[in-house]
Amino acid sequence: MSQRQAERGAAIAHPRENSRLFGHHEAELALLTAYRSGRIPHAWLIGGPQGIGKATLAYRMARFVLAHGQPLAPAVQRSESLALDPDDPVARQIAAGSHGGLLTLERTANDRGVMRTVITVDETRETIAFFGSTAAAEGWRVCIVDTVDELNPNAANALLKILEEPPQQSLFLLVSHAPARVLATIQSRCRKLRLRPLATDEVISAAAAAADIEPSDPALREAAEASEGSVARALTLLGGDALKLQQRTAALLARLPQVDPRELHTLGDSLGTSDRVALAAFIDGIDRWIAERLHADEACANQNLPRLARLAEVWEKIVRAARDTETYNLERKPLVFSVFGWLADATR
Repeated sequence: MSQRQAERGAAIAHPRENSRLFGHHEAELALLTAYRSGRIPHAWLIGGPQGIGKATLAYRMARFVLAHGQPLAPAVQRSESLALDPDDPVARQIAAGSHGGLLTLERTANDRGVMRTVITVDETRETIAFFGSTAAAEGWRVCIVDTVDELNPNAANALLKILEEPPQQSLFLLVSHAPARVLATIQSRCRKLRLRPLATDEVISAAAAAADIEPSDPALREAAEASEGSVARALTLLGGDALKLQQRTAALLARLPQVDPRELHTLGDSLGTSDRVALAAFIDGIDRWIAERLHADEACANQNLPRLARLAEVWEKIVRAARDTETYNLERKPLVFSVFGWLADATR
């Protein structure tokens, strides 16, 4: 696998441009069935691990609803999927980010061109004007939040206000890598739709299509088998020694709360000084480890509230620190020590 091939993962299409969905037939059918009933819940919380197609499914649903505004129309009732021809005017407008019926809330760059670490309250308040603009007269209004995990507290509360009194013909599709961490008041106003990790062959097909790689490439299969069902993770693991780096990170995580400073020095050195693929592989491994523990505690959340709160707080700190490290090209080793220090404290 060449470095050029490995870098293709960073240039894969945005979900609004991606018309193909791999796996998740049951989840797609759940959305379609709800829409065809004419009584679709106004808000959906689409949860699951990162990189498995949650945003792709959300945009697929948005395209279908905006192209087929009458749920009881014969064409909708006959539909077996949410697929829409990429040449359809609605699909083309959404791909270009110009459809007036779709609002997307996601992190944006600030005035200095630096990507923000959160979705701000001012951006979230755009939903008020968006849904207040003659929605009933002009058809459906769809809002995709990608991801709701990145809303700051004020932004989450602003979103909650409009979820409490949704306008007619409004649809909210909230994407979350960790739905258990979403405000309980937001969760209570959403239909939950949890997506499973993809099968290895589905990861291979999706990653090959996204990054223009031959599905038969042995390196792609190795990465897919180690990806635990995430296309994004498979693409990250294709880069250089990313797979070995994740395995080393996983070994250190397994020993928590014990931490070996010598091993952390070695891990920090392996991240280099400007290798974005290595940094992404490290953070992805940390994210996955925390997400697994949060998910494991969901079934008995009442008994594990302190642990859930500690891990959720640490996750937010790690995400902010990682973004600062990448944005400002900071040294990687201090990040490694900080991350494992925070996790050690949270798991004691």
